[in-house]
Amino acid sequence: MQRRLFCPILFLCTILLALHAPVAVAQPLQVGMAEAEITPPTGFPMAGYYHERLAEGRLDPLKAKAIVFRQRDTAAAFVVVDLTGIARDLYVAIREAASAATGIPQDHIVVSATHSHTAPDYTKHLYQHLAGAAGDSAPDVYPQQLINGCVDAIIRANRSAEPAEIATGSGQQQIPVAFNRRFVMRDGSVRTWQNYRVADVVRAAGPTDPEIGLLAIRTADGQPRGFLSSFALHLDTVGGKRWSADYPYFIEQRLRKEFGDSVISVFGTGCCGDINHSDPNRKERNKTDFIGRALADTIVAAVPDLRVVSAPELQVRSVTVSLPMQQVTSQELERAEELIPIARAGGSVDFFDLVSAYKAVVLDQLQASEPRAGSEDLLSWGLSHAWRGIGRTLPAEVTTITIGSDAAIVFLPGEVFVELGLAIKQGSPYRTTLVIELSNCVETMYIPTRAAYAGGSYEVTNSALQPGSGEMLVEAALRLLRESASSAD
Repeated sequence: MQRRLFCPILFLCTILLALHAPVAVAQPLQVGMAEAEITPPTGFPMAGYYHERLAEGRLDPLKAKAIVFRQRDTAAAFVVVDLTGIARDLYVAIREAASAATGIPQDHIVVSATHSHTAPDYTKHLYQHLAGAAGDSAPDVYPQQLINGCVDAIIRANRSAEPAEIATGSGQQQIPVAFNRRFVMRDGSVRTWQNYRVADVVRAAGPTDPEIGLLAIRTADGQPRGFLSSFALHLDTVGGKRWSADYPYFIEQRLRKEFGDSVISVFGTGCCGDINHSDPNRKERNKTDFIGRALADTIVAAVPDLRVVSAPELQVRSVTVSLPMQQVTSQELERAEELIPIARAGGSVDFFDLVSAYKAVVLDQLQASEPRAGSEDLLSWGLSHAWRGIGRTLPAEVTTITIGSDAAIVFLPGEVFVELGLAIKQGSPYRTTLVIELSNCVETMYIPTRAAYAGGSYEVTNSALQPGSGEMLVEAALRLLRESASSAD
């Protein structure tokens, strides 16, 4: 075998070439955060139930809270708003204005609602405002103030973007604050809002999700700047006629006490279409402050164990899923035109019949090229310019934001059953996956599992979609996550 001779000159040249070779420098992930108040005036209608309530004051402020991610040519914005839902018209108005102001692509902008039931019933006012039919009273000008507040939060978050450290992980909620609200009965049916004092109740019809997903946003030198948390629990714990952000307000207050007054707490509602705060074993319900502080304690305890994302490569993906809607008959619309005025006048109407009546009118507005004359007057929500007469499917987006191989945020439309959110988490290739519902539209209404449609009850009655739509969203989300994970490898 021939022996190679060591050449000092060749060795030196190799070292010099290596030292002068171009090195690919990783671009730092930049993150910005900001918030804006969007509390309506006293006297504005409140959302969340099937009767009119006019606000009499404020318990705590309603806000729009934005996070912007930037890296090289990729950017994404997420704003979560203290609203019961995001009407499609509101999403379109926000994303168009925010994209024009920041350069972030429209399909990289997500608008989500916390689902607070002490938030404004803004949809009809927005619909009239966009049609140019509103006046100059406080309720009439509020829709533009709402749009401006959300856009302003995104713009300021974008301006404040700076190199950041991201740490991810989760906490397990040990103190029980969330419960499945659907129950299997002895006759095999499923009913919502039961408890174990009812003799015919057999068991809860589904699980809960005790995980609190967490993203900690820190400055480049490790100082806390803000948190994104997500938990699967309906925001319907306050009641009354005063504005409130519900239990996320108490999460915010606890985190600011622990980490500083400038920390921004962004709460994204997890998949909780069948989850509420009513313990079926007790008559008493946990209060809002107790729930918020219990969740905040779990978050604070989990922070030391969060893991820093070592290679925070940003990816954003979005896909439109054509969700098939239920069909509505002329007989159902005639019945709706009869029942809704009776209920508005204070007459007695069966609750499920009233839910079905409102849904029928909303479906007609969405599907018919010429909706029934006068049906607009029956609705305070469900009106849409963007999707009026769109046909038999809703083109709703599923969006994912992933950071390296460690963290993923999944955004889904509508009020999604907890089982569907769990399926995404279990199938996700990411160590931490936050699934946030009520994003970009609320017109889907509830999104149960296919099996839940067979059981029926409130959430099924109040769903605009056909069975299998939720599973379509799960498939789309997992496909996007796998594409991102493969690209990150």
